[in-house]
Amino acid sequence: MNFAHDMVVAPGRKVRLKDIDPGFHGKHESSDHAAPEIADRLETMKKLQYTMYAERAHSLLIVLQGIDAAGKDGVCRHVIDAMNPQGCVVTGFKQPTPEERAHDFLWRVHRHAPELGKVAIFNRSHYEDVLVVRVHKLAPKEAWSRRYDHINAFESLLADSGTTILKFFLWISREEQLERFRQRLEDPARQWKISDSDYREREYWDDYIAAYEDMLERCSTEKAPWYVIPSNHKWFRNLAVSQIVCRALEDMKMQMPKPTVDLEQIRKAYHKAAEA
Repeated sequence: MNFAHDMVVAPGRKVRLKDIDPGFHGKHESSDHAAPEIADRLETMKKLQYTMYAERAHSLLIVLQGIDAAGKDGVCRHVIDAMNPQGCVVTGFKQPTPEERAHDFLWRVHRHAPELGKVAIFNRSHYEDVLVVRVHKLAPKEAWSRRYDHINAFESLLADSGTTILKFFLWISREEQLERFRQRLEDPARQWKISDSDYREREYWDDYIAAYEDMLERCSTEKAPWYVIPSNHKWFRNLAVSQIVCRALEDMKMQMPKPTVDLEQIRKAYHKAAEA
């Protein structure tokens, strides 16, 4: 299955999330069955990212969005962890600081965009300004509704500067979210992730879904596509994301750079030192 083709949101397409099964899992029936393919994808990703870091002709931005407990941290832990941290940075965007609020809404984001040779992962992102801001009415509609165009222009600028952009909306059901909240309550290793807002935000589920659907329709472009990833099964989420990332890296047609020194002279110097 070509996830990059099947899960991409075509530019301008109206998305109805209720028509997308968050429990979809493709040809695999279990995590164990999918494990070899996931491992193969992660190994390929690791090699391609190394080439990107050495070549320094491309960069990659991965945007992760989703309702609470959708698995953004899980993607960072189980997919992005395959990359060399020397060339990869994860940035989480939470409530803006006073300094950030004193600037335009993209100011705090732009400075974390990846330089050539690097991969940047946004765990939440500039899209919070058309999601949380919209749902909780933190800005008037005439303000946040203009931000879709600002976001598209910003991402177009990054793409024109050599950055490949992949945006993943991790889609889970309301029932799956509640089950994950339950697991957090019972697992001491995950209780630190519990917040007062977890259950309170569930009251806004329908409002968030409407905001996500508009986000997907208005901000999936040829240069910066959105992918809707069914994520009730964490292993399938990891498989789909890793396949799409690998394909994007392969499409860059990267090559290891040529040496910048005279290798024969270096070999002579090495043998001379070894014989001393």
